[in-house]
Amino acid sequence: MYRKKVVTTLAIAATLGMLMSSCANQAGTGTSSDTAAAGGKVDIPALTKIDTPANAVLPKGDGNATCPATTTLAYAGAETGPNAQLGINIFNGIQLAINEHNAANAGCQVQFKKFDTEGDPSKATGPVTQVTTEPGIIGVVGLPFSGESKATGNIFEQAKLVHITPAATNPTLTDNGWTTFFRGLGNDAVQGPAAAKFMTGKLGAKKVYIVQDDSDYGIGLGKTTSDGLGSALVGTDKVTTGQKDFSAVISKIMNSKADAVFYSGYYAEGAPFDQQLVSKGFTGTFVGPDGLKDDQFIKQAGDSSNNAYFTCPCIPGELIPSFESAYKTLANAEPGTYSIEGYDAATVLLAGIDAGKQSRADLLSWVKSYDKDGLSKHYKWNDKGELQAPTVYGYKVENGKIVPVGAIGE
Repeated sequence: MYRKKVVTTLAIAATLGMLMSSCANQAGTGTSSDTAAAGGKVDIPALTKIDTPANAVLPKGDGNATCPATTTLAYAGAETGPNAQLGINIFNGIQLAINEHNAANAGCQVQFKKFDTEGDPSKATGPVTQVTTEPGIIGVVGLPFSGESKATGNIFEQAKLVHITPAATNPTLTDNGWTTFFRGLGNDAVQGPAAAKFMTGKLGAKKVYIVQDDSDYGIGLGKTTSDGLGSALVGTDKVTTGQKDFSAVISKIMNSKADAVFYSGYYAEGAPFDQQLVSKGFTGTFVGPDGLKDDQFIKQAGDSSNNAYFTCPCIPGELIPSFESAYKTLANAEPGTYSIEGYDAATVLLAGIDAGKQSRADLLSWVKSYDKDGLSKHYKWNDKGELQAPTVYGYKVENGKIVPVGAIGE
């Protein structure tokens, strides 16, 4: 896999010990370990630039593509629902890729259709069935969430319709024998250990408490993160989707003397949980995964979000100037979590269409043998639909925004 070289305007120490000594707390003194123990937030410098592959495949291709007028790509996933913004980020990225392709290829105007699952496994089967019964749809980007991906994988498989998820990270999804499922990012078997190293290393946490929700995503990531923490894990607990009152869990956290909390789930519950945690006097670091890494988390948690860091097997698309500018023009917003992964996934499918792979069977074969750079990473899948050696990034809340702090877990 292409390994992106992280570049910052601030020098980062060559060893972990040097990094620890350079990380100041909010008062500007102390090492990261001392800061975490004292309940302050570690000051890790934000990235200002990332390198991208020089030969990245872009949606416009060579501009000479031809295809039938019925040629259609689809997005299946959340457009509404409590965590809808994560889906909106993705389909905006897909829309941008298709717009750029169609503007450059007068002879191949690919249609785009969206199907709303609300991010709910119990509601996803209907929209996905509809996707598979429309003959013009030859490729899909989605579904964003692990639970709905698990519920619908067999439907895609029976229709032999290729789909690339830019966001679903539960490791077991590729253990189902599906030949049509491809994951456009690292799974939680990669993210969990990276999150554990991030907390006990760069963030200097000595005692970590893990709280997970009841989703397939939250359960899977909670386990892989717990396994990576070893003796630093001082407790675990569970919450449920839609829960509003977290006082019982928070009481256990406060009694554990944890200096960091990892919440394995989505922002709809993670934001109020962090808000209540801070209001009860927690002064340590709050860490959440990609399911929390969205501006909606800050909006819903308010000032309490100042204690937050995030982990994500996604790159900061806002640091790629060409992508950031085009995305902002389209969506009137900065790229969000998985915007660029959605863009890249759509580009893989568009490149196949431009190469004449314009049936479901041909486009599926195209993806299986794909071996090219995208803007975010190198795309080459194994026989289970997993990428090799994906990178996990860390992020933090700074001045009311989520900003990247670099690759973690390596």
